Amino acid sequence: MGNINTITEQLTQAGQQIEHDSFAIVDQEVGAHSYSLDQWPLVRRMIHATADFEFNGLTRFHPEAIKAGVAAILNGKPIIADVEMICVGVSRPRLAHFGVELHQFISDQDVIEEARAVNSTRAVQAMRKAQRQGLLDGAIVAIGNAPTALLEVVRLINEEQTRPALIIGMPVGFVSAAESKEIVSELQEIPWIITHGRKGGSTLVVAAIHALLALAEAQQSSSSPQG
Repeated sequence: MGNINTITEQLTQAGQQIEHDSFAIVDQEVGAHSYSLDQWPLVRRMIHATADFEFNGLTRFHPEAIKAGVAAILNGKPIIADVEMICVGVSRPRLAHFGVELHQFISDQDVIEEARAVNSTRAVQAMRKAQRQGLLDGAIVAIGNAPTALLEVVRLINEEQTRPALIIGMPVGFVSAAESKEIVSELQEIPWIITHGRKGGSTLVVAAIHALLALAEAQQSSSSPQG
């Protein structure tokens, strides 16, 4: 799918050079690893975003994850996030290039009211709202903060036959974060990318989405007719 170093959201030559050099340092310090050529650009960008080399190993992939994520982007499918931080972090121009819309509902008043009424979490009700609006099927579901959102997506898959294209499950924390990701990793028909254990966060999800966008751009460029 091409070299991710050539696809960047940096808008200046200086910024591009710094990013390129950073990726080169990550490659050098990691050395040999067990990820495929398509998986490694995503892991590398996650390490770049956090300076945490433990994600070389903690990041795990369903065999079809990268293919499914890139296809969803190329087909303009939506991304459903659990929190606004993800929406703020992802490059809007790069989403617009593919016609991809990024949604989050956790701050919506109806979501807050419903969560209070049934003693649930806003994250759960936000996923249910996305489902009611018909947004989850074929979408990339991006969870960086709320384990309850991730567990709700699994419930919707198992009980309501919801079929997202890809789950990026990277909630961070101590209550159900590790457990929710392990449950996602048991899914066979729905592709997923997770971080094993307690580590995670919205920054990692943003990095993963940017990596998928870059891979989609590289595939798009390679398949375009050369004039």
